[in-house]
Amino acid sequence: MNKKKVVKSVCGLCTGSCGVLITLEGGRPVKIKGDPECFLNRGALCKKAVTSIEILDHPERLKTPLRRAGQRGGGKWEKISWDEAFRLAAEAFNRVKDESGPESVFMVHGSAKAFIDTDLVRLANAFGTPNVVTADHVCHVPRMLGAEFTFGYFPLPEVDHPPASIMAWGVDHSETRFYKYRAWMDAKKRGMKLIVIDPVRNRTAEAADLWLQLRPGTDLALALGMIHVVVNESLHDRAFVEKWTTGFERLRDHVQAFTPERVSEITWVPGEKIIEAARLYGRSSPSYIEYGNAIDHNLHSFQTGRALSILLAVAGNLDIPGGGIELCGTGFRFGDTESSAVGILGRWSAELELRDMVSKEMRQKKVDPGLLPDFRYVTPQTVTKAILEGKPYPLRAAFVQAANPLSSWCDALRVSEALKKLDFLAVSDLFITPTAALADIVFPAASCLEFDGIQMPPPPGSFIAQIQRKVAQVGECRSDIEIINGLAGHLGLGEFFWDSAEGFWDYVLGPTGLNFKEFRKKGRIVADRDAMTYRKYEKRGFKTPSGKVELYSERLAALGFSPLPEYREPPATALSAPETAGIYPLICTSRKAAAYRHSTGRQIRPMRKGYPDPIIKMHPNMAEELGIESGDWVVIETGRGSIKQKARVSSRVDPRVVLADYGWWFPENEKEEMYGWKGSNYNVLTEGNLPGSPEVGSNNIRGFACRVYKVRKKLRD
Repeated sequence: MNKKKVVKSVCGLCTGSCGVLITLEGGRPVKIKGDPECFLNRGALCKKAVTSIEILDHPERLKTPLRRAGQRGGGKWEKISWDEAFRLAAEAFNRVKDESGPESVFMVHGSAKAFIDTDLVRLANAFGTPNVVTADHVCHVPRMLGAEFTFGYFPLPEVDHPPASIMAWGVDHSETRFYKYRAWMDAKKRGMKLIVIDPVRNRTAEAADLWLQLRPGTDLALALGMIHVVVNESLHDRAFVEKWTTGFERLRDHVQAFTPERVSEITWVPGEKIIEAARLYGRSSPSYIEYGNAIDHNLHSFQTGRALSILLAVAGNLDIPGGGIELCGTGFRFGDTESSAVGILGRWSAELELRDMVSKEMRQKKVDPGLLPDFRYVTPQTVTKAILEGKPYPLRAAFVQAANPLSSWCDALRVSEALKKLDFLAVSDLFITPTAALADIVFPAASCLEFDGIQMPPPPGSFIAQIQRKVAQVGECRSDIEIINGLAGHLGLGEFFWDSAEGFWDYVLGPTGLNFKEFRKKGRIVADRDAMTYRKYEKRGFKTPSGKVELYSERLAALGFSPLPEYREPPATALSAPETAGIYPLICTSRKAAAYRHSTGRQIRPMRKGYPDPIIKMHPNMAEELGIESGDWVVIETGRGSIKQKARVSSRVDPRVVLADYGWWFPENEKEEMYGWKGSNYNVLTEGNLPGSPEVGSNNIRGFACRVYKVRKKLRD
């Protein structure tokens, strides 16, 4: 009879880091459920987390290194050893380095996240290339930098002191952070007001006291309109503004042009609703603004982050209970041992990344050097251009870790051309994805059940770091850290890495005074909530050059960027390109769905059964006008290309807007067809060459013009 055992661990399928209990029978995981002792999820789990075992045992899992045997994308592979895979990859990378310089090799990280991403950046720096591609330009970093340029830190919600109101801007936690959604609903029962800014009437919007349905891509205009109301109606915190901000008069003059009437014309939000939302926010104290991923997805990403940070600041909602707190004031402990969270997070940055190994001169050779100096990485669109056009110089080889650029990078058709043109491509993943299908070498990566590690959930929470425990082994799969260690050794860079993953984790934990073995026994580093301090700026000012909140940023002006948030009409819309309005009359946007994480999971049966097809939602009035019914396959077309998705008629969207799925490919399709990567791929529609954010390079991937029409011939589902 097989003996049962329950192991406490953490889910690593996304950045949520929910606690899990894994039941083992005969040494194999057979069941996963939520850990009721975990502060974040308190025993609940999302749909994705419960499929971890299905991922582990999936018949299409990669189990051994592969070498391409035939043309790229042809689906022919040869199994090889780890040593040979590392040797072939290292020889290719070093050959390109010797012939064209280290900058001609670029590295890509995707969904692995946290310290695993940092280790890949360490490899890039040790190798000498300044070209690391991330999703940072469209994921969190624009908001983070916008806040840091305004008051020196990224604000976080104070979970122990629910605010009087929350403004949820471009975020739907009912789909992406279920435990936050649950906490919000609990707080609403106790009287908290909820304002939602979203083009779609989602579950969070349905629960809101006030919902503003804006035109996708116009968030900055709406934020400036709200600031206009707050300052003109004296809803701001005068004492805080006078003592702790600079540039208020310039800000007030700047927003006079953004009257509710004008902003209504831009955003489609009725002027009276703009006023109502600004008043509800301004008159609530304390208040918090949760600005989500959606605002990162257009050319205003950084400046929208700035505008929302300004809105948070002028109302006096910085670093107060229930407001946007600065995390560094939290105390931390490790069991009975005092620990420095600042120390462990410090290892997450310059020291762990070996930033000093790439000279300032080499940093300036990045393929897109014109962005903010605080933005250290390069964007996919500039990498694609460098490969295809050789500007500013050719990129010839790449290592891709936990990413699927063919699905996730804009202008996917050009991305395909670029990847095919590379001299050499190595990919680390759990499955053969469309991107991996183009690789020369594929490394089989371990899932979150197959390696020991440390997961850090989105702060601030009770758990700052939790143990992720290995409970299974599939074939010859290795963790991403083990893969990086092995590749580094064959590149001749072994002195900067470790013989085992445990050595890496020992290094990360160094500031705590503990090693990884000791951490495994304790299980977590937790926050000491009693040690939390507020209004830290009163003792040492804000972490800005002036020591104050910089509503007008002299630093941005000196760098050649707009010192105040300036709204520009997004490209390729009826207002910016009126000549195309008759051709592309609809606005296309997208969102995250609970069933999948980006482009992953389409081969996992429980997920696919519940969400089998790529869906485009459209309003009943528009569907009737176009002769479309729910279940029809339709074409979505832009100037870049066209794709097909299945229609779902829904009043949750504006009649002028369509909501399309992204991240779709079809693992069940023939390998030789590269799994139908083009057919429903949202990024076939997006443009990489239009002007994006001058500060961080984000491009317009939500809120562009399109047209939709019914497919005239029968499609194979």
